[in-house]
Amino acid sequence: MARVGTAILAGFQPNTIHPPMTSIESYVRGNWHPAQGDTRPLHDPTTEEAIGEVGTGGIDFAAVVAHGREVGGPAMRSVGFAERGRWLKALSQAIHERREELIALSARNGGSTRGDAKFDIDGASGTLAAYARLGRDLGDENFLPDGPGVQLGRTARYWGQHVRVPRPGVALHVNAFNFPCWGMAEKLAQSVLAGVPAISKPGTPTAMVAWECARAIVDAGVLPEGAFQFIAGSTGDLLDHLGPMDCMSFTGSAATGAKLKGHAGLVKTNCRVTLEADSLNAAIVAPDVDSDADIWGTLLGNLVTDMTQKAGQKCTAVRRILVPESLVEELVEELVARLEATVMGDPNDENTRLGPVASTDQLKDVLDGIQALAKIGKLATGTTERARDKGCFVAPTLVVANDIDARIIHDREVFGPCATILPYSGDAADAVRIANRGGGGLVASVYSNDKSWTEQCVLGIAPWHGRIWIGSDKVADQAFHPGMVLPQTIHGGPGRAGGGEELGGVFGLDLYTQRVALQGDQGLVGRRFGAKAAED
Repeated sequence: MARVGTAILAGFQPNTIHPPMTSIESYVRGNWHPAQGDTRPLHDPTTEEAIGEVGTGGIDFAAVVAHGREVGGPAMRSVGFAERGRWLKALSQAIHERREELIALSARNGGSTRGDAKFDIDGASGTLAAYARLGRDLGDENFLPDGPGVQLGRTARYWGQHVRVPRPGVALHVNAFNFPCWGMAEKLAQSVLAGVPAISKPGTPTAMVAWECARAIVDAGVLPEGAFQFIAGSTGDLLDHLGPMDCMSFTGSAATGAKLKGHAGLVKTNCRVTLEADSLNAAIVAPDVDSDADIWGTLLGNLVTDMTQKAGQKCTAVRRILVPESLVEELVEELVARLEATVMGDPNDENTRLGPVASTDQLKDVLDGIQALAKIGKLATGTTERARDKGCFVAPTLVVANDIDARIIHDREVFGPCATILPYSGDAADAVRIANRGGGGLVASVYSNDKSWTEQCVLGIAPWHGRIWIGSDKVADQAFHPGMVLPQTIHGGPGRAGGGEELGGVFGLDLYTQRVALQGDQGLVGRRFGAKAAED
C-alpha cells in the first residue's frame, strides 16, 4: 500500500439510520411514475447501504417526446424571452427554498460534504437566475437578431438580416452524476429561455438528489405543461423518436457520448447533438512564478480545491499540473502538506472536507486509474487502495511523473481526488506541446506574471481548449478558481472534451435555435427583425 497522509484519516461515525428503499419517480406527461420494471439500486456511498431504486418500465417514450413537442413547445413559444425569464427566476427561488433538503440528500446519495452540496445546489439556482436576467434583457420578442444587417442590392432597399428562432422540437438532456442539480438546471435554463421543452435524464448514482430538484421544479407550477419532463432510469427507445428539430445535450464519458452521437436514428435525421465529455485539464505554472509571487498562494489553493472539491469528481478539475523543474520540489512539498491536512470522512460531519466518491463503480474506476499512474511516477501522497474498509473513500493522491510523455497521463482521466505533476523545462512552447497532448480540454489554467510568456502559451493552447483561466498577481485576490463554471462564459471544449459549447450567455441558446437569413425590403427585414428593432 502506498503512502497515505495521516491527517486525512479522521474519525468516522457512519450514519446508523436505515430508512426504507425509496422509489425514485419519473415525471412524464404531467404525472409522476414510480420506479418499475428492470430497476437499478441507488446507494449511500458513505455506508454502501442501498437506499433507493430507479426504473422506467411502462413509460411510453414516443408519447413522452410527442407530449413535449405538441403540448409543451407551443405553450412556451406563445410568449417571449422576458416571460420565460420570469419562469426561470421562479425556478431559481424554488430550488433555493429546498436547499437544506437537497444538502441532506446530497450527503446521503452522493457523499457530498455540505460545502460540496452547496456548490452544486447554489450553482443550479445561480445559473437559473443568470438566465432569468438575460431573458429580461432580451425583452418580449421570440427571435434574436444575429449580427448586423447587410445591403444585398444596388441600394439599401434590398436588405439581409440573420435571426435566430426557436426550433419546434424537444431537448433531451442527459446529465452526469457529479452535479445532479447544477447539471440539470444549467441545461434547463438555456432550453427554457429558448422556448424548447426539456426531457431531463439524471446520472443514475445520484438520481435521488436530481429527483428532489425535479420535484422543486414541478411543484413551482410556473412552467407550462410539457415544458419539463424527468426520466429516472433508462431512456429505453427514446432516441429512436428524436427528429430533425430535436436536440440532445450530453454530459459524461467520451465513450458513452460517442456511442450516443453515433445512434443510427440521430444520424439519419441529423438531430443536433452536443457533448461535454472527458477532459484532462491542465494547470500550467510559468518559470517566473515562485513562492514570492502573490499568485503562488492562489495556485496552491486552487490545486487543493480542484483535487478535493466533490472528491475530485468535476469535469473542470485539474488532472495535469505542469511545473518548471526548478519549482517542483517546493510546490510538491507545500501541496502535499495541504492535501494531508484535508479531513476525510462522513460528509455529514461539519469538519469533513473530503467525502467519498459517488459509487462503488466509481471507486473501482478511480483506484484502477491511480494504480496505472503509479506505474509511471512516484506517489508524493495518497494511496493506490481504498482509504477505508467501508465506504467509497479515496485519499487525495498526487503523482509526480517520471515520464511526462507517458501516454496514460494524457489519455486517461482519473475522475477522483487525483492529479499528476509534470516537471517540464519552463519554456512556453514546451508547455503548449504538453498541454495540447490532452486532445482537447474544457479549461486550462495559466499562472504567470510574464505577459509575453503568457501570450505565447495562451495562443498556443487556445485552439484545444474551451476556456483559459489566466492567473497573475493582479487578480490573485479577485478571480474565482478555474473549476468554477460561470454562466456568462462558454462551458465546453473541442476534441476529447466533446466538441460542444454551453452557457456563454446568449451563446447558450445556439443549440436550441435556428439561424435563418431573411432577405427582402429593408422596411420589413431591417426595421422589424434587425438589432435596433429588438432593442426598441
